[in-house]
Amino acid sequence: MAFKYALDATLIWLFAAVFWKPLDYLSPLWSTREQVLRDAPAWLAPALVIITLPFLWIGVSMTLRRAVNAGVSAWSCLLFFVPGFNYVWMLALCFMAPPRIPARRPAVPLPQIDDRLTSALLGVAASIGITLVTVGVGIYLKRSYSTGLFLGVPFTIGYISSYIYNRRRPRSVGESVVIALASVTIAGGALVVFALEGIFCAAMAIPIAMFLALPGALLGRLMAQHVVEPGTGIGMALLAPLFVAAEPRAAPPVHEVVTVVEIAAPPEVVWRHVVSFPDLPPPTEFVFRIGVAAPTRARIVGTGVGATRYCDFTTGSFVEPITAWDENRLLAFDITRQAPPMTEWSPYRDVNPPHLDGYFRATHGEFRLTALPGGRTRLEGRTAYVVDMFPQRYWTLPAGRIVAAIHERVLRHIAALAEEESR
Repeated sequence: MAFKYALDATLIWLFAAVFWKPLDYLSPLWSTREQVLRDAPAWLAPALVIITLPFLWIGVSMTLRRAVNAGVSAWSCLLFFVPGFNYVWMLALCFMAPPRIPARRPAVPLPQIDDRLTSALLGVAASIGITLVTVGVGIYLKRSYSTGLFLGVPFTIGYISSYIYNRRRPRSVGESVVIALASVTIAGGALVVFALEGIFCAAMAIPIAMFLALPGALLGRLMAQHVVEPGTGIGMALLAPLFVAAEPRAAPPVHEVVTVVEIAAPPEVVWRHVVSFPDLPPPTEFVFRIGVAAPTRARIVGTGVGATRYCDFTTGSFVEPITAWDENRLLAFDITRQAPPMTEWSPYRDVNPPHLDGYFRATHGEFRLTALPGGRTRLEGRTAYVVDMFPQRYWTLPAGRIVAAIHERVLRHIAALAEEESR
């Protein structure tokens, strides 16, 4: 531990000019590291993650052997990954005595680690290591939620966990798949524990990850049973982080959501409430109760093209310069700045995963008013947006539903205000 601290502190001091204190390890938030390393070269954070991996394995393996020697479940070694509590657990293990063997049964062997369990835990640990390295390179260094990240990492987790599990002796397909799925789940949990992701988005990514881990598990089992050179099989696990590091970034497609309501009020009344509207009632819809940003009010500075409209949300404000102003007919605007799209569920406060910053972007919005017979108005809301996360088709489904929920909340509020004024 002293050597690891000296290594980290030296690198951070040399390249970030910041003194890294031992107590800084107690915070699991990646934002703490980002704050410390804000003036450091971009390669320093991934380098510190890679340096951590051998120390991580030493800590896990020693915790495993000490737990078994003390007569505690070997699975308790996973407590090593719980920030803060891991120090308490390691200290407690230092004082636990081995189970006493009765004198009348001297032939009872000392506790041993089952080979099946050893292989399983080693596969899980390797999966966590691959995940942390690839996420660090792809998201925090390249700032990209790319194809390699969403396809390569789950496949590699399934492959490496199954390969290690089957390396010493062949296991069944069912056991290999279970280990792979468990590794994916634990790796996802590690991202939440270390505050790299929130619970909601990690849960949404798990189905994709499990599906992709299955072929990886089958290939890993096949390689372990038929490849003679161990280095060949292990080396394939490095393909995911290398591919993520070299993968080019493509421009995401633009999507549009259109929502329509009919209002029992003439266009000139509806227009006034489209341009700006007072506070909405507190949101009750499920999508907003799980942390998605909800609109609260709209205000405008100026009139006509060139004015700036501000749509306030529960997470901040959207800045909307007006690009088209056809009174009682069309209000169009670009969106030049937006608030975070949601507040992530997490055991920690103020967790801001990178995907909340620019990976979902609303780019343009419109309100179109059409006069209907009987003094009624057809109000149409349009929003263009991009999702810069692979696979776009998967993430566009919840993104589109979120935009539609925002439309419905705003349009219902405008309709209620206009109809009350009209009456």
